[in-house]
Amino acid sequence: MAESTKPLRVVLTGASGMVGEGVLLHCLQSPAVGHVLVLSRRPCGHQHPKMRELLVPDFHNLSPIADQLTGFDACFFCLGTSAIGMTEADYTRVSHTLTLHVAETLAARNPALTFCYVSGAGTDSTENGRQMWARVKGRTENDLRKLPFRAAVAFRPGTIKPLPGQLHVLKLYRRLSWLYPIVRTLAPGFAGTVSEIAQAMIHTAQRGAPKPVLEVRDIRALAA
Repeated sequence: MAESTKPLRVVLTGASGMVGEGVLLHCLQSPAVGHVLVLSRRPCGHQHPKMRELLVPDFHNLSPIADQLTGFDACFFCLGTSAIGMTEADYTRVSHTLTLHVAETLAARNPALTFCYVSGAGTDSTENGRQMWARVKGRTENDLRKLPFRAAVAFRPGTIKPLPGQLHVLKLYRRLSWLYPIVRTLAPGFAGTVSEIAQAMIHTAQRGAPKPVLEVRDIRALAA
């Protein structure tokens, strides 16, 4: 895939979550990104000349805003939720059906778009494993690659270090932030930063990724 040198026009989801917010902030500071359209259910708490926020009441029905989703180079899909306490049917609706609806809507209007999907370490590509969330994420990854994008790439982060000053950081991450350097040293294949995820996404949109599923080490290498 030839590298693109023009500033990227990016659709981003999940900006009110930790990963999505961090990716957004990195993109706003990157000269490689010219414009970010944030799709969100509620205001993400950030404003910037390169950013436009579009509030979406129902991500399962994008038809009211579909005409505004054209002319983009990439989607950084960071929207996600925990499977704790959810049935497989409910988690599938949120993590698979919703994701595919957004992806299909974008694919129909942006055939040259690169779709970067934040999955998770331990995702099950066979769709047959014991862990429900891993099966659903694996099915989502597999189905995204069937869509007519320029490329669809799954990012599987493990432990993530957020950016300083982020508004949307899980309390557990705040309390255990001191452990991050230790985890990175002892288990480098499981720890990365949100900036590495964002930079790897930018590089993927510009010049492609070495493979369709990126684990933590792959993300870090691509970000370098």
